[in-house]
Amino acid sequence: MNLKKHIPNALTCCNLLCGCIAIEQAFEGNLVIAAYLVGLAAIFDFFDGFAARLLRVASPIGKDLDSLADMVTFGVVPGVVMFQLIEMSIFSYVNEGTAAVQNFHEKELALSGLVVYVAFLIPIFSAIRLAKFNNDNRQTSSFIGLPTPANAILICSFPLITANTNSLLASDIIFNIYFLISITVLLSLLLITEIPLFALKFRTFSWLGNRTRYIFLALSVVLLALFQFVGIPLIIVLYVLMSINSNYFAKRKERS
Repeated sequence: MNLKKHIPNALTCCNLLCGCIAIEQAFEGNLVIAAYLVGLAAIFDFFDGFAARLLRVASPIGKDLDSLADMVTFGVVPGVVMFQLIEMSIFSYVNEGTAAVQNFHEKELALSGLVVYVAFLIPIFSAIRLAKFNNDNRQTSSFIGLPTPANAILICSFPLITANTNSLLASDIIFNIYFLISITVLLSLLLITEIPLFALKFRTFSWLGNRTRYIFLALSVVLLALFQFVGIPLIIVLYVLMSINSNYFAKRKERS
């Protein structure tokens, strides 16, 4: 029995296990624990593909299993986290004070109860994103649209920021209902938009061909060192901007 061919799938299953536990923790209101589990799952997700390429045991089953695990961990989990954040923002508004409650009519409260379900746009668009990825030959070495792990990490950084920083401004922004709804819609659209983004897939470790990846990783370390958890959404923004920049110069080079 060739055990090495099962190593990537075992890592994928670890990703899935983290996702399952994260869902349970998120529904319990333990968003910080759920966020750490998503971070751990992202490590497993990186190394399952890396192991498959290194051991040369990639298979269609492994690809499908990876997408199914990603749907749970990087699709459902961020949807549940966003659901909880929106719900918390609504209740914090209602509990602000007597004047706020008086102006918050029953009809508005009922409508706000429906608003929380906007969060489930994230798993819906994540499913579309993963289905497109599995059937798009253009995405063998890069991505088109925001990858689901990047999307999940960005969303799950919000509870980490509010729990580990003393910035009232950051908390006010994150628990603003309009911000949460806007970012949910924006990220959902970015998942399926036709924007080419580079992948952190190292076929070799040479500088040539990996320059953008190495620069991104170096800048990411700097952002984390300077801003801690606030640096996480900045890293995702950096990832998108560097991808757009890299794609722009690649097209210019082709024309010339």
